[in-house]
Amino acid sequence: MSEDRIFKQSCKLMGNHFELSVVSNDENWAAEKIEAGINEIRRIERLLTTFSDDSETNLVNQNAGIMPVIVSRETFNLIRRSIRISEVTQGAFDISYGSIDKRLWNFDQNMTSLPDEATAKKMVRLINFRNIVLDEEKCTVFLREKGMRIGFGGIGKGYAAEMAKQVMKQQGVQSGVVNASGDLSAWGIQPNGEKWRVGIVNPDSSHEVFSYMVISDMAVATSGNYEKYIMIDGKKYSHTINPRTGLPVTGIKSVTIITTNAEIADAMATPVMIMGIRTGLDLINQMKDIEAVIIDDDNKLYTSKNINLT
Repeated sequence: MSEDRIFKQSCKLMGNHFELSVVSNDENWAAEKIEAGINEIRRIERLLTTFSDDSETNLVNQNAGIMPVIVSRETFNLIRRSIRISEVTQGAFDISYGSIDKRLWNFDQNMTSLPDEATAKKMVRLINFRNIVLDEEKCTVFLREKGMRIGFGGIGKGYAAEMAKQVMKQQGVQSGVVNASGDLSAWGIQPNGEKWRVGIVNPDSSHEVFSYMVISDMAVATSGNYEKYIMIDGKKYSHTINPRTGLPVTGIKSVTIITTNAEIADAMATPVMIMGIRTGLDLINQMKDIEAVIIDDDNKLYTSKNINLT
């Protein structure tokens, strides 16, 4: 009998680089299971995309301020869970961020100054998860104000990674990894019997690792300012916008969340960045089965209560 190996396949989906890995002694079997995972991500992309006029997300957005739209139970439940996360994070996570006026932020070389506070605040006035109205019985979603838009950029790839993992597990994959541009879900063990070793990216150099942790049956997601930012007067401004102020987040280089579910890991990384070190860690420490690692602008490391790094 041939030995177990790790089989991998990469693809571009949901605007992200996905890599799916399966531990098996049979290459064809592994390829089949990986294909099932990829098909599941494709299905979710069709459901959630804002780049297709007839997606459920766009139908909801097109009818903002006009009428409720019937959606699938899956989309409805994802929106409901998103609203719950908004409540827990006091609005730091908000899927109605799609309402932000794109003219304010282009994060390119032409941007040489920040907008004034009043302008920024005006640009985010439509961001308000409390104006997403759900009807459980009719399975409808209604955005109260015209111009409101929802989008799943903060939770979608984590949800897709989680669902791909579930499909692969149901088909008999006992050990594997679904990696969505660094947000990943890992289960089982490597062929050598060890757990999966995950690196936390060095925010000053995305090709280097800051520290490692060993995980199994866990998910990890990182939000950082190293991917997209601007420099104004020698200060670095993240592409992460605080939905309350309309201004970019400062002070934190990256937030890594470790928990049991990739959707929650993805959804919690950005709000902790927005809330700041103390408030963010206070929140994480009150929650069950979730940990955080924060790197600030001075490369100082902060962790929640129960964390072990190597």
